[in-house]
Amino acid sequence: GARTVHPNDQVNLSQSSNDSFPTALHIALAEQGATRLVPGLARLRDALAAKAAAWADIVKLGRTHLQDAVPLTLGQEFGGYAAQIDIGLRAIDRALDEVHALAQGGTAVGTGLNAPAHFDRLIATELSILTGLPFRPAPDKFAALAGHEAALLLSGAVETAAVACFKIASDIRLLASGPRSGLGELTLPENEPGSSIMPGKVNPTQAEALTMVAARVLGNHATVSFAAAQGHFELNVFKPVIAQALLQSMALLGDAARSFALRCVDGAAPNRARLAELLERSLMLVTALAPEIGYDKAAAIAKHAHAHDLTLRQAALALGAIDGERFDALVDPRSMVGRP
Repeated sequence: GARTVHPNDQVNLSQSSNDSFPTALHIALAEQGATRLVPGLARLRDALAAKAAAWADIVKLGRTHLQDAVPLTLGQEFGGYAAQIDIGLRAIDRALDEVHALAQGGTAVGTGLNAPAHFDRLIATELSILTGLPFRPAPDKFAALAGHEAALLLSGAVETAAVACFKIASDIRLLASGPRSGLGELTLPENEPGSSIMPGKVNPTQAEALTMVAARVLGNHATVSFAAAQGHFELNVFKPVIAQALLQSMALLGDAARSFALRCVDGAAPNRARLAELLERSLMLVTALAPEIGYDKAAAIAKHAHAHDLTLRQAALALGAIDGERFDALVDPRSMVGRP
């Protein structure tokens, strides 16, 4: 005759929702990290690094506090961006290692009651074979059921990467502002026709998209942080909202980073004439004179040049602070950028 399958004695044998649910959460996080988040961020990192290499020779004006500063190369600037993403990727990699530890085998409260010996090891091995990911049993099943520090650690790493993306996208948006009344140092790809009312206007929509995604990730991290602090005694029951918030953050950031690389960074181009113009007008090149004539005299030259609409060279000679030949030898932007 027909055999019935019992939901508790057979289907749910050796497991509880209290250990299978966090296990499913960790599997989903690990899969999302490996297939969507890390590849998307790595694509952006690689795009930024490619521009850093291509633009290593372009000397430009540096800026701090939104004010003119000493020069650097466009390659150094974008190399810094690539390194910021790399820090986020390394943090994500470390967090995913914690996520690979699974709760399965803890059953109801972490003791493993009603599960056979080595069940945790056997199921972790089987899951590793199925997914290609290095799952292992959580060393302490009580922590795996009652706490979600691994998910929180991952959420914090995702937030770190999102913050880096926000900073980078904001900088690129400012560098491309204009085209005539902003900084105008970069030209971005024209992905859409532009404004519906202003013909010819091109908006930095990819930067806007990535920064909005970052805003969502920061909000989701607050949710995960609060949820990870919840639950009482042997079980944190906020697992569903942790899953929803963190999986959303990982999908959004991975996809947005890939899109930003493909539709913005890859096609960005330097406006060499504008870069040169702004560099030549900078008063902060005077910093190179400070070791020779002192900070106060160098500052006086910059202020005199600004007040009288002179070049630094004209101001230096007018004040008798240094002779022209020595000025030319010291105030060479290319000598100020260190290693390109």
